[in-house]
Amino acid sequence: MASPSASNLSPKLLLLSLLLGSFVVASVGNLYQDLDITWGDGRAKILDNGQLLTLSLDKASGSGFQSKNEYLFGKIDMQLKLVPGNSAGTVTAYYLSSQGPTHDEIDFEFLGNLSGDPYILHTNVFSQGKGNREQQFYLWFDPTADFHTYSVLWNPQRIIFSVDGTPIREFKNSESIGVPYPKNQPMRIYSSLWNADDWATRGGLVKTDWSQAPFTASYRNFNANACVWSSGSSSCSSTSPSSTSTNGGWYSQELDSTSQERMTWVQKNYMIYNYCTDTKRFPQGLPPECTATTMS
Repeated sequence: MASPSASNLSPKLLLLSLLLGSFVVASVGNLYQDLDITWGDGRAKILDNGQLLTLSLDKASGSGFQSKNEYLFGKIDMQLKLVPGNSAGTVTAYYLSSQGPTHDEIDFEFLGNLSGDPYILHTNVFSQGKGNREQQFYLWFDPTADFHTYSVLWNPQRIIFSVDGTPIREFKNSESIGVPYPKNQPMRIYSSLWNADDWATRGGLVKTDWSQAPFTASYRNFNANACVWSSGSSSCSSTSPSSTSTNGGWYSQELDSTSQERMTWVQKNYMIYNYCTDTKRFPQGLPPECTATTMS
């Protein structure tokens, strides 16, 4: 495992990372228009005339928000600045999810840690109620020092998780080999900051230090370039969604060779857990999507 630093990149990849990282979301709205604070009894706040949202956690409660809209495919971007300092025991979750026992879900979860120790970025994909597809990463920067862009691209062929424009994970549609894929259930965006010290940090060995409370995570520049689902229909053209001008190409987007190279670099240097290599967990055989042709 390489230590998280830009020095691990080749000059070519470093330049690409810097260039893509500098292109933050350009088309952003007012958070009052896009998001609803759903819980936390005043611990979640929208500030700066709708340009900034903060979630806070203290011993009594965490807090959370959700998107006003539901989406069925899209490219979702949000900039986050995570809880600084001793964040052990806390989890900042940012995810898409449908409702019900056979729900679909696409997860970013940020597991806090002691001061100076790296956050763990936990990703998962649920389809028809089944998850257990965890991949975990360290980040190659301090996610508490500044805002960084965390993105999900979700189209009928693949789900791509990205950080500052760098893809870290791809989950491909493998329905052809019997693996359910999220494609029929509209999903809303949710985020929460909550106490999970029974499992979040070193398996629950490190507890939340409430003397450091309140813990605060910040959000800005939400952008959903997506098909909005409303009253049983999509805002995208039903005949040819990929041709609608609002899609910006994401509906049929895939990773080009440069993006594949960058994702491989992340997974080689910063991935710390991959369910697709956990033979002890799956003694009867790895999940069917865990093959070179369908799983990245």
